This record gives sequence, structure tokens and C-alpha cells, in this order.
Amino acid sequence: MSSTRSPAPDPRSSPEGRGDPPSSVGVHSVGVQGIVKRFGAVQALGGVTLDFPRGQVTALMGENGAGKSTLLKILTGDHRPTEGHVLIDGLRVDLDSPARARAAGIRIIPQEPEIIPHVSVAENVYAGALPRGRGRLFDRRELLRRVEADLERLGFADVLDPRLLGSQLTPAQRQLVEIIRALTGETAAKVIAFDEPTSSLSEHEVDALFALIRRLRAEGIAVVYVSHRMQEIFQLADRIAVLRDGTLVGVEEAGRTDEAGLVRLMVGRDLSTMFVRQRVATERLVLDVRNVTTDDVHDITLKVHSGEVVGLAGLIGAGRSELALALAGDLPVHSGSITLDGTRLRLGSPREAIGAGLGLAPEERKAQALFPHRSIRDNTSLVVLDRLRRFRFVRRKAERELTQHYADRLRVRAPSIEHEVRKLSGGNQQKVVLARWLARKPKVLILDEPTRGIDVGAKAEIYQIIAALAADGVAVLVISSELPELLGLSDRVIVMQAGRITGELDRDEATEEALLALAMADDITPAPGASS
Repeated sequence: MSSTRSPAPDPRSSPEGRGDPPSSVGVHSVGVQGIVKRFGAVQALGGVTLDFPRGQVTALMGENGAGKSTLLKILTGDHRPTEGHVLIDGLRVDLDSPARARAAGIRIIPQEPEIIPHVSVAENVYAGALPRGRGRLFDRRELLRRVEADLERLGFADVLDPRLLGSQLTPAQRQLVEIIRALTGETAAKVIAFDEPTSSLSEHEVDALFALIRRLRAEGIAVVYVSHRMQEIFQLADRIAVLRDGTLVGVEEAGRTDEAGLVRLMVGRDLSTMFVRQRVATERLVLDVRNVTTDDVHDITLKVHSGEVVGLAGLIGAGRSELALALAGDLPVHSGSITLDGTRLRLGSPREAIGAGLGLAPEERKAQALFPHRSIRDNTSLVVLDRLRRFRFVRRKAERELTQHYADRLRVRAPSIEHEVRKLSGGNQQKVVLARWLARKPKVLILDEPTRGIDVGAKAEIYQIIAALAADGVAVLVISSELPELLGLSDRVIVMQAGRITGELDRDEATEEALLALAMADDITPAPGASS
């Protein structure tokens, strides 16, 4: 890899750089003026003018598909605007490539980190700018010294080992590598955009990230923060800009608005009733798990009835996702039994679990559930091809009709069912995963972080889908790190810690305080009734 960096662009060299700067974007900021972006007949942005002042955190909010990602890609040179301009310190610049944007001092930490798996963290951080050694080799000792200094400076020295390979990193560590990469280099950063940076981080890592962002703000850097988590927004932001359907609908001072006001701006309606639903659970036992033990969970016993939504709470590392994978046959089970609607499953067999009526929508939908370069049709019909075949051939008309039916039912927003899944918003990708399992007509559906990285409007739609599944008699097991979500969705909440169940609370007695007390209990001996 070459260590040569592109020279910083001279704004005055742009043909568009002549004349007085527009007064709506300050001379001490980075911003956009009248940005329009069209993809064929689809308009993603419609005349957005917004500045990102130095020394302030500007939160960028909006539903998935509102235009946030498109706006960031224009700032970072991945897209060129159809109309309008990017401005730095009041002067127009032509950011025709990511390299040119980086040289101009614009950085982005993407939601999906791009990590080279077979090289170390240190090499990932300095990819393209490795310190020269003898001959063609780079200086490993100097590289390690630089990265260790970077980790210490940024406050991540105790959470990331620069010698680890990219393939060994957790999702949280991959995110940290992107953050460190963005804050190194020869050109000082003028604006740094964080796109859903905490979606994979632990509480300790989130605290370190927030401390870093506050330090960047104090140093006069403009910070753009994209998140669907309201609590984070009000913790960090000085101002909040809201996009809806590609247009800027408001810029609010963080101290002068509230969550309800932002939701109304984002979706154009009040979502205060999004958790309202009736109990529809029956006495029919559908999922009966007894004394299941794996490498990660121990002596797990739980039951889920037809029409019941059971929440699974716990801190990171509690074993919730590992339990879900074991139930779905994706992780080996050492002892215990899993019975689905009266049929005892052969442990460790995903095919048998699916055949018996169990579906799993995993936490990492892009890595574990979707084929991003395939169409909505391909991703939806994947688990029902056996029902769509005639002899050895798939009945394409039936496949299209089935996919279209569930795309319409779940309101998947896409030009057609032949659209590539990677081009969909996070909320629509999650709907495709759900469409796949609805097409299979499951008896049990396990949803692991079903609204992770999804905007508030799409969350409300996912909640409605879960309620409809329960009303249809499906037994639903929901894993979520958002306690208000678990409390709003669940008939019962089971709490795990260190791979064991520590307690169970009915909907009427469950509170955030009670769940946290069980999740952090010093005594992790199973509580009475936890196995009921």
C-alpha cells in the first residue's frame, strides 16, 4: 500500500469558489448549501442547507431513508451532489473523492466498519500510511509505538490491543479501530461524523467514546453525531438537525426541545402509543427449554406459550445471544432438552429447528442473516424454497407472489422486490429478515436486538409486527438491550447474568430498576420461579 496522501484541496481553485460565501453557512464551519441529490428518478435530498459549527456537536436525526447517510456521503466525497455545494469556512469546495474529503479535514466513522481481517489492529489503523522500514517492509516497531500512543491519547489503551488481528476483533473493537483511524493522519480533522457509533459498544467503551467526543468539541472540531438513541443525543448534542423525506424540517437547540418534539419532527406524528397492545397469550406451551447447558450458558430452563412475548434481559456478556443461537441449533448443546410444540428437537441441528417451526432473527443481521448483494426476493424466499419447488425447479411466479405479499404486509420500502438488500435502510433490512420467517409461518420466533440501528418510526412498525405475530399465536422471544423496549413489548421478562437466569418478572411488576438489579446481582444463584 502506498503511503502517499492526496494534497489538501484549495477551495479557491474550484470554479465554484469565486464570489462571496452564502450568509446561511458560517465562515467558521463546514456545511452544505442547497444540496439536492437524485438517483435516477428518486430524489434522496431536496435542497438541504445546514452548517456544522466548529466546537459544537450537531446531532443529525431522522427516520431510516430520511437522507442522513446520503448527506454524509456527500460530505465525505462518496457521492457528488446533483445540485448545491459543500462549504468549508464559507468557501465552496469540490469533494470529488473520499481522498479529497479526507485531505480537506473531513472524517467519518461508518456504522459498518471496514476491517482487513488478516492484519493487525495497528496495520488497520495506518493502512496506506505505514512507517517505512528497510527495503519494502514497514517498520513494525515504529508502527506499534505510534498506535500505542494514539490509543493512550484517545483513551482506549485499556480496551484495545494493537497486536490483535482484524479477524479476532469483536464488533465493538472493529468500531474503535475505525474511530482511531479517523483521528490519525497528517491533515488535522475539521469535522468528524459518527454514524451510530455506540450500536456495538459496551457501557465502558461508550463512556470512553463520549469523553473523546467532548474533548474533540473542546478542541474546536465540528462533530456530527448520527444516532437513533435519544438519551445519547441529549447527553452530547448542542443542536439537533432533523431530516424527513430528504428535506431539513428543523434545527433545534438540544436544551430547548424534548424527545416527543423530536419524534414529531422525524415522523410527522405522535408515537406515544407505540407499545399499546393486548395480552393474547394462551395456555398452550410451544417452547419448553429444560436445563440447557452450553459453553456459554448454564442450566437454562424457560417456557414460552402461544401468543406470548417473553423478553430476555441482561448486560453485555450475559449469554442471551448465545442462548438464542443454541436454541436455533447454531451452537452445540452439552446437556438438557428443547421441545417445540410437543416435539423434542435433536440438539445442534438448525435444519431440524427450522423444520419444527423455530425462526431466529440474529443480532448481526448483515453478517448473520442477509445476503446483502442479493435481492429482497432471494432473501425472503430462502427458507421456503422447499415449498416453492416443483420437481427440481423453483416456481418463480409463486416465489415473486409470496415475496410481494410479505413485502406489502410489512411495508418494505423499495422500488421492487428485485432491489438489492444492501441498498435498503436498516429498518427495511430488518423487515426483510422478518418477512423471511413470516413466510415460513413459525411457531416460535426469536428476535435478537430487533430494532438495533433502526429509527423511531421503523421501530414502531417493528413493534406492530411483533404484536401481530403474538395475535396470530406465535410464541415470541425478544432479546433487547433497551429496557423500555423490553418493558413495553413483553408479557414476562427473564433476566440473565453470566450465562444463568437470575430472575423473572411479570409485566405488571417489571421496572427498569428491578431488571437492572437482577442483571447486576452479586448472587447469581437462580432465583425462585426463574425456571417456571
